[in-house]
Amino acid sequence: MDSVLRVQGRIGPRTLLLTTAAVPLTGWTVHAITLHKRLAAKDKDPLTGLLRRDAYTVRARWILARHGDDAAVVMVDADHFKRINDTMGHAAGDAVLAAFGTRLAAWAGPRAAVGRLGGDEFAVVLRLPADRREQRLAQLVRMLHTPVTVDDEWAVPVAASVGAATPDVTGSRALSMLQRAADAALYDGKHSGRARLATAEHVTVPSINGRRAGRPGTSVWGQAA
Repeated sequence: MDSVLRVQGRIGPRTLLLTTAAVPLTGWTVHAITLHKRLAAKDKDPLTGLLRRDAYTVRARWILARHGDDAAVVMVDADHFKRINDTMGHAAGDAVLAAFGTRLAAWAGPRAAVGRLGGDEFAVVLRLPADRREQRLAQLVRMLHTPVTVDDEWAVPVAASVGAATPDVTGSRALSMLQRAADAALYDGKHSGRARLATAEHVTVPSINGRRAGRPGTSVWGQAA
């Protein structure tokens, strides 16, 4: 007991108070970190690790407001994905989607908004100045055409169609409009092996529920793909 008192005397009341206060703070810090991780997990697609639609939309709009004409909206569809599921099984299909998610995130970088909008459809919003667009989009196409290794046994041939839209060409910073224009450009260049940049004409493509008319899942209001 005497030794404890002597130690306390050397520590001082201020130091002892701070040490005591740190104990509950440490508990709250652990709780806050755990809560943050749980909330972040709700924003992520469990298969690909990309943002879910709502979280993607919030971040995408922020990027567009911040970077304006230097921003780009990129839409990506996996080509012949149903064939992979039908012939190789859903496990192989999931591996392809997960690989696409990893590649898109690596290509776009940590400051971008990269989301899985549903099925085999993805979207990216990032800063992409005009003098780098063609080079960077060509790089993305190459990445998405690299075979995916499944179960460390076989390489699955993959491909994707890519369309992009930018505010300086379309005249708008509205995310829904840019996505629709990028989607229209994507389908103009479907299966071409090249990324297609939207022109002013793509802005006039009719839409349903904010999506390009004629796209699978857009025939009924409220059922966007």
